[in-house]
Amino acid sequence: MNAAPLVALVGNPNAGKSALFNALTGARQKVGNYPGVTVERKAGRLTLDDGRPVELVDLPGAYSLEPSSPDERVTRDVVTGTQDGERLPDALVVVVDAANLDNHLRFTLQLIALGLPVVVALNMVDLAERDGLKLDAAVLSRELGVPVIPTVAVRKRGLDALRAILTQTVVNGPIRLRKSDGSVQDDIVTLQRRARDIATAATLSETPVRRWTHMLDGVALHPIAGPVLLLAIMFLMFQAVFSWAQPFMDAIDGGFTALQAFITSELPDSLLRSLLVDGVIKGVGAVIVFLPQILILFLFILVLEASGYMVRAAFLMDRVMASVGLSGRAFIPLLSSFACAIPGIMATRTIDDEKDRLTTILIAPLMTCSARLPVYTLIIGAFIPNTQVLPFVGLQGLVMLGLYVMGIVGAFVAALVLRRTVTKGVSSGFMMEMPKYQWPQWRDVGIGLWSRAQIFLKRAGGIILISTVILWVMLSFPKPPEGSRVSPVDYSAAGRIANGIAPVFAPIGFNRDIVLALIPAMAAREVAVAAIGTVYAIDDPDSNQGGKAMVENLRGRWTLPTALAFLMWFVFAPQCISTIAVTRRETNGWKWPAFMVGYLFAAAYIMAGITYWLAVFAGL
Repeated sequence: MNAAPLVALVGNPNAGKSALFNALTGARQKVGNYPGVTVERKAGRLTLDDGRPVELVDLPGAYSLEPSSPDERVTRDVVTGTQDGERLPDALVVVVDAANLDNHLRFTLQLIALGLPVVVALNMVDLAERDGLKLDAAVLSRELGVPVIPTVAVRKRGLDALRAILTQTVVNGPIRLRKSDGSVQDDIVTLQRRARDIATAATLSETPVRRWTHMLDGVALHPIAGPVLLLAIMFLMFQAVFSWAQPFMDAIDGGFTALQAFITSELPDSLLRSLLVDGVIKGVGAVIVFLPQILILFLFILVLEASGYMVRAAFLMDRVMASVGLSGRAFIPLLSSFACAIPGIMATRTIDDEKDRLTTILIAPLMTCSARLPVYTLIIGAFIPNTQVLPFVGLQGLVMLGLYVMGIVGAFVAALVLRRTVTKGVSSGFMMEMPKYQWPQWRDVGIGLWSRAQIFLKRAGGIILISTVILWVMLSFPKPPEGSRVSPVDYSAAGRIANGIAPVFAPIGFNRDIVLALIPAMAAREVAVAAIGTVYAIDDPDSNQGGKAMVENLRGRWTLPTALAFLMWFVFAPQCISTIAVTRRETNGWKWPAFMVGYLFAAAYIMAGITYWLAVFAGL
């Protein structure tokens, strides 16, 4: 006796699929697990109009045929006929949410391309109409090339029409998957663009908000305009970091200069005055002065997230990330790493594939975190003239953008190498709901900025202050004998250590001052700036010009090739101790943190050396 035809209900999560299953099968249901996995199999009996029984199976919700979870893997295997204990379905009923049509059509297009008989259940049309959206099912059917039946599962509307079309669709006899005709490409941007075009064609009327969403997505997700817009936003962000922050930075620098002058005039020459002026003010103050730039950077990030644009950026980046073996799911953790690599690494928990997750963890430190911003700003401000390259385009902002791009390119190259060697595996795509565009809640943005300012100031008052004081002690003792011509820094414990290590870094153009900055920078990136400020304060105790004196010292002691090599070092250098610790926790051992530190150190040394010698040969 032949088994009853098998019809699978498929769709995105929250499309009303289970409600439609319950309405079609009633009490004729049985629940179990698929063989070998803990994924529920819910099946029921449906009788077609011609009296034939059909087995209806409710598949787990999925966003894509490229699985990122056990549930999605089962759905993929069932519809392709590769699931153990399950035969290839005779037909698919794809359930889509009428109010979220363009997002749900992405998966529908993938399913149609399989070649199985497909019926689309356009569900929850009542809610869509209530929100002012009216769709033409006939046009949608024509665009998709499959039958489309409007339904309201919870009210059992459209079920008779759905049974009637299934009676015509389900035929007796073996079903074979045919190959896709190539009309649906694998990358998510192409799927999204085609789904949006079909949804637009099937829309009779909609609210102004939905019209604006489609218009904006037409630009944000366009294959040419989209990447141009993303690059323009990034460019504006880094131009603003320099131009908008300067008045606030000057005010903070002026405040620390005044405080330094006050303490110098009120306290006698002593170790306490040197600690306060050379250690705390010139060290910690050199870092705090960059707070306005960090807040401007976070202002852009918070606004873009709240507006709904960040997810669009993830969709744009999916094709690029797939080319280096990464899933689009890695985009959000990597994006978080621009703020700090620690939350970025922790965010990789959303990536189900272990090789994909490990690769993302290993490259997250290459994303330019906010702690690097003080280092970049100091060196760029000292060595890169603020000339106008184009109207409203400054060279300093352009160089800053280039450093961020270099970090991204470095991360992608590292991912490409890792995915073909130590983390070899097949990458998986991703699907996620597109949020609505909306104006940011400025109160929430303000709270986010305040929170970030607190975190930064706590770091400045904690780990940066402690590191700076320790460095001050090591730079201040032992003191050279009276009348000695030896530099106080060279005679100190820290100076002797640095001079011993300096020959290792001499081939890439680094001097003693840079070596002194690199060692404490392992505690926190910003300490590099504080360390440089403390070194020059000890070497030049009469200087009381705040951050401006540091810039002049840099210009007098460093060459441009050295400065460029120093910037390149920080693009690739191993992250702070906290990042290494969280990597150990997320990978359950020291193997991968040690590997990460090793390959980043090698990359930083090589790239800094290449940059230095190219600059030397270019006569810079």
